[in-house]
Amino acid sequence: MTSVTVLGLGPMGHALAAAFAAADLPTTVWNRTPGRESGLDAAVAGSPAEAIAASPLVIVCVRDHPAARSILDTDTLKGRTLVNFSGGSPQQARAMAGWAAEHGIDYLDGVIVATPEAIGGPEAALFYSGPSDAYDIHRPALAALGENAHYLGEDPGRAAAFDAALQDMLWTSMSGVAHMFALAGAENIDATDIAGHAKAMLGFFPDMIDLLAGQITAGHFPGDVGTLDATAGVMDNILSAVRANGLDNGVLSSARTEVQRAIDAGHGAEGFARLATLTNGTAAP
Repeated sequence: MTSVTVLGLGPMGHALAAAFAAADLPTTVWNRTPGRESGLDAAVAGSPAEAIAASPLVIVCVRDHPAARSILDTDTLKGRTLVNFSGGSPQQARAMAGWAAEHGIDYLDGVIVATPEAIGGPEAALFYSGPSDAYDIHRPALAALGENAHYLGEDPGRAAAFDAALQDMLWTSMSGVAHMFALAGAENIDATDIAGHAKAMLGFFPDMIDLLAGQITAGHFPGDVGTLDATAGVMDNILSAVRANGLDNGVLSSARTEVQRAIDAGHGAEGFARLATLTNGTAAP
Protein backbone atom coordinates (compact mmCIF):
# COMPACT_ATOMS: atom_id res chain seq x y z
CA MET A 1 0.00 0.00 0.00
CA THR A 2 1.34 3.42 -0.98
CA SER A 3 2.14 5.81 1.82
CA VAL A 4 1.74 9.56 1.46
CA THR A 5 3.45 12.59 2.93
CA VAL A 6 1.76 15.98 3.15
CA LEU A 7 3.87 19.08 3.71
CA GLY A 8 1.87 22.09 4.84
CA LEU A 9 -1.21 21.90 7.05
CA GLY A 10 -3.17 25.01 6.26
CA PRO A 11 -6.89 24.40 5.79
CA MET A 12 -6.38 22.77 2.38
CA GLY A 13 -3.31 20.77 3.37
CA HIS A 14 -5.12 19.52 6.46
CA ALA A 15 -8.05 18.43 4.28
CA LEU A 16 -5.72 16.59 1.89
CA ALA A 17 -4.04 14.71 4.73
CA ALA A 18 -7.41 13.84 6.25
CA ALA A 19 -8.63 12.44 2.92
CA PHE A 20 -5.56 10.24 2.51
CA ALA A 21 -5.87 8.95 6.06
CA ALA A 22 -9.60 8.29 5.59
CA ALA A 23 -8.70 6.13 2.57
CA ASP A 24 -6.48 4.02 4.86
CA LEU A 25 -3.28 5.28 3.26
CA PRO A 26 -0.43 5.56 5.78
CA THR A 27 0.04 9.32 6.03
CA THR A 28 2.90 11.41 7.38
CA VAL A 29 2.57 15.16 7.86
CA TRP A 30 4.78 18.14 8.60
CA ASN A 31 3.97 21.78 9.16
CA ARG A 32 6.24 24.71 9.91
CA THR A 33 4.03 25.68 12.87
CA PRO A 34 3.46 22.70 15.19
CA GLY A 35 -0.02 21.81 16.41
CA ARG A 36 -1.95 21.91 13.14
CA GLU A 37 -1.92 18.14 12.90
CA SER A 38 -4.71 18.03 15.46
CA GLY A 39 -7.45 15.59 14.50
CA LEU A 40 -5.41 13.79 11.86
CA ASP A 41 -4.78 10.04 11.89
CA ALA A 42 -1.24 10.59 10.71
CA ALA A 43 2.37 10.34 11.80
CA VAL A 44 3.94 13.71 12.57
CA ALA A 45 7.48 14.29 11.30
CA GLY A 46 9.92 16.62 12.97
CA SER A 47 11.32 18.03 9.73
CA PRO A 48 10.51 18.18 6.02
CA ALA A 49 13.32 15.73 5.24
CA GLU A 50 11.99 13.25 7.79
CA ALA A 51 8.49 13.56 6.35
CA ILE A 52 9.70 13.15 2.76
CA ALA A 53 11.72 10.05 3.66
CA ALA A 54 8.56 8.34 4.92
CA SER A 55 6.74 8.11 1.57
CA PRO A 56 7.25 7.65 -2.17
CA LEU A 57 4.47 10.19 -2.84
CA VAL A 58 5.02 13.67 -1.42
CA ILE A 59 2.33 16.35 -1.48
CA VAL A 60 3.23 19.98 -0.84
CA CYS A 61 0.49 22.51 -0.23
CA VAL A 62 1.84 25.83 1.02
CA ARG A 63 1.46 29.51 0.16
CA ASP A 64 3.31 29.58 -3.17
CA HIS A 65 6.14 28.06 -5.20
CA PRO A 66 8.98 29.89 -3.39
CA ALA A 67 7.59 28.69 -0.05
CA ALA A 68 7.39 25.16 -1.41
CA ARG A 69 10.95 25.26 -2.71
CA SER A 70 12.21 26.50 0.64
CA ILE A 71 11.06 23.38 2.51
CA LEU A 72 11.86 20.68 -0.05
CA ASP A 73 14.95 18.62 0.67
CA THR A 74 16.26 17.61 -2.75
CA ASP A 75 18.51 14.81 -1.53
CA THR A 76 15.64 13.03 0.18
CA LEU A 77 13.17 13.75 -2.63
CA LYS A 78 15.36 12.16 -5.30
CA GLY A 79 13.57 9.16 -6.80
CA ARG A 80 10.21 10.17 -5.32
CA THR A 81 7.17 11.83 -6.86
CA LEU A 82 6.32 15.36 -5.80
CA VAL A 83 2.80 16.73 -6.33
CA ASN A 84 2.69 20.49 -5.86
CA PHE A 85 -0.71 21.92 -4.89
CA SER A 86 0.76 25.28 -3.86
CA GLY A 87 -0.68 27.17 -6.81
CA GLY A 88 1.09 29.48 -9.21
CA SER A 89 1.41 30.45 -12.84
CA PRO A 90 2.05 28.05 -15.74
CA GLN A 91 5.53 29.53 -16.02
CA GLN A 92 6.25 28.83 -12.35
CA ALA A 93 5.02 25.24 -12.75
CA ARG A 94 7.35 24.66 -15.70
CA ALA A 95 10.27 26.17 -13.79
CA MET A 96 9.49 23.94 -10.81
CA ALA A 97 9.37 20.90 -13.09
CA GLY A 98 12.77 21.83 -14.52
CA TRP A 99 14.19 22.19 -11.01
CA ALA A 100 12.73 18.80 -10.05
CA ALA A 101 14.16 17.10 -13.13
CA GLU A 102 17.62 18.44 -12.32
CA HIS A 103 17.38 16.69 -8.96
CA GLY A 104 15.94 13.38 -10.16
CA ILE A 105 12.44 14.10 -8.83
CA ASP A 106 9.24 13.17 -10.66
CA TYR A 107 7.03 16.27 -10.64
CA LEU A 108 3.30 16.67 -11.04
CA ASP A 109 1.71 20.09 -10.83
CA GLY A 110 -1.73 20.02 -9.26
CA VAL A 111 -4.65 22.42 -9.05
CA ILE A 112 -7.61 22.07 -6.71
CA VAL A 113 -10.89 23.72 -7.67
CA ALA A 114 -12.78 23.16 -4.43
CA THR A 115 -13.07 24.25 -0.84
CA PRO A 116 -11.28 22.22 1.84
CA GLU A 117 -14.66 20.82 2.94
CA ALA A 118 -15.21 19.30 -0.53
CA ILE A 119 -11.95 17.33 -0.62
CA GLY A 120 -12.57 13.60 -0.98
CA GLY A 121 -16.06 14.10 -2.39
CA PRO A 122 -17.50 14.34 -5.91
CA GLU A 123 -17.54 18.16 -5.92
CA ALA A 124 -13.75 18.47 -5.64
CA ALA A 125 -12.31 19.03 -9.12
CA LEU A 126 -8.59 18.35 -9.42
CA PHE A 127 -6.26 18.99 -12.37
CA TYR A 128 -2.86 17.36 -12.83
CA SER A 129 -0.13 17.78 -15.41
CA GLY A 130 3.33 16.33 -15.79
CA PRO A 131 4.81 12.90 -16.60
CA SER A 132 2.04 10.42 -17.39
CA ASP A 133 3.90 7.48 -15.85
CA ALA A 134 4.18 9.30 -12.51
CA TYR A 135 0.48 10.11 -12.60
CA ASP A 136 -0.50 6.56 -13.53
CA ILE A 137 1.55 5.07 -10.71
CA HIS A 138 0.04 7.30 -8.05
CA ARG A 139 -3.45 7.70 -9.48
CA PRO A 140 -5.00 5.18 -7.02
CA ALA A 141 -3.66 7.14 -4.05
CA LEU A 142 -4.59 10.52 -5.52
CA ALA A 143 -8.13 9.23 -6.04
CA ALA A 144 -8.60 9.62 -2.28
CA LEU A 145 -8.80 13.37 -2.87
CA GLY A 146 -11.78 13.05 -5.20
CA GLU A 147 -12.78 11.06 -8.27
CA ASN A 148 -13.41 14.22 -10.30
CA ALA A 149 -9.77 14.29 -11.37
CA HIS A 150 -8.42 15.31 -14.76
CA TYR A 151 -4.97 14.49 -16.11
CA LEU A 152 -4.21 17.20 -18.69
CA GLY A 153 -0.99 16.02 -20.28
CA GLU A 154 2.79 16.02 -20.06
CA ASP A 155 3.27 19.81 -20.07
CA PRO A 156 3.73 20.57 -16.35
CA GLY A 157 2.25 24.05 -16.81
CA ARG A 158 -1.02 22.86 -18.31
CA ALA A 159 -2.93 22.39 -15.04
CA ALA A 160 -1.96 25.89 -13.91
CA ALA A 161 -2.93 27.21 -17.34
CA PHE A 162 -6.39 25.65 -17.04
CA ASP A 163 -6.71 27.19 -13.59
CA ALA A 164 -5.55 30.64 -14.74
CA ALA A 165 -8.03 30.65 -17.63
CA LEU A 166 -10.93 29.51 -15.45
CA GLN A 167 -10.03 31.95 -12.68
CA ASP A 168 -9.80 34.70 -15.31
CA MET A 169 -13.43 34.01 -16.21
CA LEU A 170 -14.48 33.77 -12.56
CA TRP A 171 -12.97 37.01 -11.31
CA THR A 172 -13.82 39.02 -14.40
CA SER A 173 -17.39 37.80 -13.98
CA MET A 174 -17.42 38.50 -10.24
CA SER A 175 -16.17 42.02 -10.94
CA GLY A 176 -19.12 42.41 -13.28
CA VAL A 177 -21.52 41.18 -10.59
CA ALA A 178 -20.17 43.66 -8.06
CA HIS A 179 -20.36 46.46 -10.63
CA MET A 180 -23.95 45.49 -11.48
CA PHE A 181 -24.92 45.96 -7.84
CA ALA A 182 -23.10 49.31 -7.75
CA LEU A 183 -24.97 50.58 -10.83
CA ALA A 184 -28.28 49.23 -9.54
CA GLY A 185 -27.71 50.93 -6.20
CA ALA A 186 -26.86 54.21 -7.89
CA GLU A 187 -30.26 53.97 -9.61
CA ASN A 188 -32.01 53.19 -6.30
CA ILE A 189 -32.50 49.50 -7.11
CA ASP A 190 -32.10 47.21 -4.10
CA ALA A 191 -29.57 44.39 -4.56
CA THR A 192 -32.12 41.75 -3.58
CA ASP A 193 -34.58 43.10 -6.17
CA ILE A 194 -32.19 42.61 -9.07
CA ALA A 195 -30.38 39.46 -7.90
CA GLY A 196 -33.03 37.04 -9.17
CA HIS A 197 -33.12 38.71 -12.57
CA ALA A 198 -29.33 38.51 -12.76
CA LYS A 199 -29.42 34.76 -12.10
CA ALA A 200 -32.06 34.31 -14.78
CA MET A 201 -29.93 36.23 -17.27
CA LEU A 202 -26.94 33.99 -16.51
CA GLY A 203 -29.01 30.92 -17.29
CA PHE A 204 -27.93 31.09 -20.93
CA PHE A 205 -24.21 31.12 -20.09
CA PRO A 206 -23.55 27.34 -20.35
CA ASP A 207 -25.05 27.20 -23.86
CA MET A 208 -23.22 30.39 -24.84
CA ILE A 209 -19.90 28.94 -23.66
CA ASP A 210 -20.48 25.87 -25.84
CA LEU A 211 -21.46 28.07 -28.80
CA LEU A 212 -18.37 30.26 -28.54
CA ALA A 213 -16.07 27.28 -28.00
CA GLY A 214 -17.39 25.64 -31.16
CA GLN A 215 -16.92 28.80 -33.19
CA ILE A 216 -13.37 29.34 -31.90
CA THR A 217 -12.43 25.74 -32.69
CA ALA A 218 -13.92 26.04 -36.19
CA GLY A 219 -12.44 29.50 -36.79
CA HIS A 220 -15.86 30.71 -37.93
CA PHE A 221 -17.64 33.57 -36.12
CA PRO A 222 -21.15 34.12 -37.51
CA GLY A 223 -23.00 37.14 -36.20
CA ASP A 224 -26.45 35.55 -36.28
CA VAL A 225 -26.76 35.64 -32.47
CA GLY A 226 -25.41 39.20 -32.31
CA THR A 227 -22.73 41.15 -34.13
CA LEU A 228 -19.85 43.06 -32.64
CA ASP A 229 -21.27 46.22 -34.18
CA ALA A 230 -24.49 45.69 -32.22
CA THR A 231 -22.56 44.77 -29.09
CA ALA A 232 -20.65 48.04 -29.28
CA GLY A 233 -23.92 49.99 -29.26
CA VAL A 234 -25.20 48.09 -26.21
CA MET A 235 -21.93 48.67 -24.36
CA ASP A 236 -22.06 52.37 -25.18
CA ASN A 237 -25.52 52.64 -23.62
CA ILE A 238 -24.36 50.89 -20.47
CA LEU A 239 -21.26 53.06 -20.24
CA SER A 240 -23.43 56.14 -20.54
CA ALA A 241 -25.44 55.05 -17.50
CA VAL A 242 -22.29 54.13 -15.58
CA ARG A 243 -20.62 57.48 -16.24
CA ALA A 244 -23.78 59.44 -15.50
CA ASN A 245 -23.76 57.92 -12.01
CA GLY A 246 -20.08 58.69 -11.46
CA LEU A 247 -19.08 55.01 -11.22
CA ASP A 248 -15.79 53.45 -12.23
CA ASN A 249 -15.96 52.23 -15.82
CA GLY A 250 -12.52 50.67 -16.21
CA VAL A 251 -13.52 47.04 -16.73
CA LEU A 252 -16.36 47.70 -19.16
CA SER A 253 -14.34 50.33 -21.00
CA SER A 254 -11.56 47.79 -21.51
CA ALA A 255 -14.08 45.31 -22.90
CA ARG A 256 -15.47 48.00 -25.17
CA THR A 257 -11.93 48.73 -26.41
CA GLU A 258 -11.47 45.06 -27.32
CA VAL A 259 -14.71 45.14 -29.28
CA GLN A 260 -13.56 48.26 -31.12
CA ARG A 261 -10.25 46.65 -32.06
CA ALA A 262 -12.10 43.80 -33.74
CA ILE A 263 -14.47 46.24 -35.50
CA ASP A 264 -11.57 48.35 -36.71
CA ALA A 265 -9.96 45.19 -38.09
CA GLY A 266 -13.05 44.58 -40.20
CA HIS A 267 -14.91 42.07 -38.01
CA GLY A 268 -17.92 44.16 -36.96
CA ALA A 269 -20.40 41.81 -38.65
CA GLU A 270 -19.03 38.79 -36.80
CA GLY A 271 -19.95 37.40 -33.40
CA PHE A 272 -18.48 37.88 -29.92
CA ALA A 273 -16.24 34.81 -30.14
CA ARG A 274 -14.03 36.75 -32.56
CA LEU A 275 -12.58 38.57 -29.52
CA ALA A 276 -10.79 35.37 -28.51
CA THR A 277 -8.58 35.78 -31.58
CA LEU A 278 -7.22 39.15 -30.46
CA THR A 279 -3.44 38.98 -30.12
CA ASN A 280 -1.23 41.87 -29.10
CA GLY A 281 -4.06 44.29 -29.69
CA THR A 282 -4.76 43.10 -33.24
CA ALA A 283 -7.49 40.78 -34.39
CA ALA A 284 -6.02 37.69 -36.02
CA PRO A 285 -7.32 36.86 -39.49
